[in-house]
Amino acid sequence: MATRRFTGDLPPDSNDDGYAVPQPPIQPAPAQPRPAGPVAPSTPRSAPQRPTAHLPRTLTQVLNEANERVIQGDLVDYVPMSTGFDPLDGFIGGGLRKTELTLLGGAQGIGKTIATLQIARNIAMRPDQYAFYLSYEHTETHLMHRLLCMESINPPEVDITRGIKLRDLYQIIVAERAKGFMGRDPNSPGSLQAILKENPRTAPALARMSRYADRMILVKASPAVTTLKAIKEMTARLCDATGGNVTVFVDYLQKIAVYPERPRDENDKVTIIVEGLKDIALSLDVPVWSIVAADREGLKSKRIHLFHLRGSSALDYESDIAIIMNNKYHILSKDHVAFNPYTAKQFRDWVVFTVEKNRAGRAMQDMEFQLYGQHFAFDPRGQKVQQQLIDDKVIES
Repeated sequence: MATRRFTGDLPPDSNDDGYAVPQPPIQPAPAQPRPAGPVAPSTPRSAPQRPTAHLPRTLTQVLNEANERVIQGDLVDYVPMSTGFDPLDGFIGGGLRKTELTLLGGAQGIGKTIATLQIARNIAMRPDQYAFYLSYEHTETHLMHRLLCMESINPPEVDITRGIKLRDLYQIIVAERAKGFMGRDPNSPGSLQAILKENPRTAPALARMSRYADRMILVKASPAVTTLKAIKEMTARLCDATGGNVTVFVDYLQKIAVYPERPRDENDKVTIIVEGLKDIALSLDVPVWSIVAADREGLKSKRIHLFHLRGSSALDYESDIAIIMNNKYHILSKDHVAFNPYTAKQFRDWVVFTVEKNRAGRAMQDMEFQLYGQHFAFDPRGQKVQQQLIDDKVIES
């Protein structure tokens, strides 16, 4: 199948900020021409179309357009995309929805990137969905290595006996190439893919990753040039190429470049960014998931909350769902009748996800997931927290 390239006023591999844009791996059906004004309810169409943002439409037009999409089997507005984290999906209405902005906050090293990349992988596993992952922190190659380590334990199976760590992966690659360079083994595989495919420890992980590799789109974003405008342009072109079946992941929000705006301070910058991400979700009709860093006060506190995220109150106002991650051991109430400093150590590898804002349901819901940090994976089969946490908050089973 031919590869579809972006089209428009810009070169196919760059945007007006001079930053490379990913090439979608599919050839979609040709787009139907759109009228310049609002679509009349009686206008015949061969395929369901999304209305252009910011054009006024009567309620009758909205109803008729929604009715036509349902008739033709387009149910994306009604079926959320599962994150693959079972208790989390239950609390947020089944998963991620188009037009919604979800924020994930927490301290450094708590596992925000691990959870986000795993959720992106879970969405890309669906044959009709694409994950667009922008990382301001890691290269595309490093993210690929993380995915290989995660796939080695195959969540939700989580078979640790077959797991590989990052250093194991590097040693396998270097050792095989060294054999070839030194002439010890003339049949030693020379390419990375051949090494991974022929090694019994990495072959299963590579096979699993290959099932969604064409639907996982990675970008090493730059804090200097990857602006909100660039993100919106890349997302729009991906939507055109994939029929709008894209979920956007940003790692992380505070590093998005703001230009040509000149924010007065950190709060002003975060306001511009979070409003821009929400606009992308609404105008392009896609789910947007973004990691948010905690501020200094939050890092000093015993338990991080939504108001500890670095930036402004716009994070609370603009987000549809806000999830905060905390290490369970650190927030377990020492007054709990069952607390024992020795047995409590078992909770060091558990992370509490708290839904602190939820426009579609109940907020302040706590659930916990076990983290396998060396394999860059969570066990997505979590559970509701049973113990008492600090803040005098008791979670009922």
